Amino acid sequence: MINIGILGCGRIGQVHARAIMASPDARVAAVSDFVPAAADALAQKTGGMVMTSEAILADSNIDAVIIGTPTTTHYDLIHQAADGGKAIFCEKPIDLNADRIRACLQVVEKAGVPFMVAFNRRFDPNFAALKARIIAGEIGEVELVTILSRDPSPPPIEYIKSSGGIFRDMMIHDFDMARFLLAEDPVSLHATGSCLIDPEIGAAGDFDTAAVTLRTASGKICQISNSRRASYGYDQRIEVHGSKGMLRADNILESSVEVATGAGFSRAPTLNFFLERYEAAYANELAHFIEALSAGTPPTPTGHDGLKAQLLADAATQSCTDGEAKALSY
Repeated sequence: MINIGILGCGRIGQVHARAIMASPDARVAAVSDFVPAAADALAQKTGGMVMTSEAILADSNIDAVIIGTPTTTHYDLIHQAADGGKAIFCEKPIDLNADRIRACLQVVEKAGVPFMVAFNRRFDPNFAALKARIIAGEIGEVELVTILSRDPSPPPIEYIKSSGGIFRDMMIHDFDMARFLLAEDPVSLHATGSCLIDPEIGAAGDFDTAAVTLRTASGKICQISNSRRASYGYDQRIEVHGSKGMLRADNILESSVEVATGAGFSRAPTLNFFLERYEAAYANELAHFIEALSAGTPPTPTGHDGLKAQLLADAATQSCTDGEAKALSY
């Protein structure tokens, strides 16, 4: 039985706690949060002890930790967890600074502890099936990947101010998905962005509408578009065009029922929130982490996947600011 400590008892910590509770091979041993009531509530649901983060990281009976705290705390917690010999599951981003991410990876590698970054979309059943069919050669050689990701509405302005911007906060998931599907690291990138939804987002130094084009050394192209507003719901689509055909993963709807009347055909709306849309993905990624620890195999995505996604986000931010394409190095 793997004893896991949860650092951060907000909504993502609660999601991961449910996944751990569903596993026969792991248990929530302890929980910690800056807000005592949040820790108490999750402890009651899971049976874990309420402890400080320092106590969890120092407890030799705890095998692994879930880091679901604010990004600004990740650096110190990763260092402490590695020093304590804990396996680490860390929410993205590892940090907003690439050099600090490298420092985290160095301490993790020196300690020899397992480390996984939470790019949950790799574990979405539909996206994972699409990837498997690419590997199986169903559409031949991948030539063009198109990723569309649009939120129902913007987050609060206070969140925008501390998020690192749309490329580091929102599109970072799509950068990881691009690498996952292309099976190659992009070597060049061009980004553009606008503020079309809320002028306060622009005043905070961010964009609310953005697009990026990536190119690999072999010439594969990926197009990513993001918007912080979609009037029709949470829009998550992927299309992969290859030499022999095309694969597409469409939105998940509230139901599969379709109605036809004289006014035309109508379907249900999309699932409207990321926790609902990616519920299975969250469960699958924690199951993978637990299985990897049980088997003694390295979990993925790795810390280096997290670093590369962050470097793409940094390059996109620079490209969008100066209007120039960026050559990429890792």
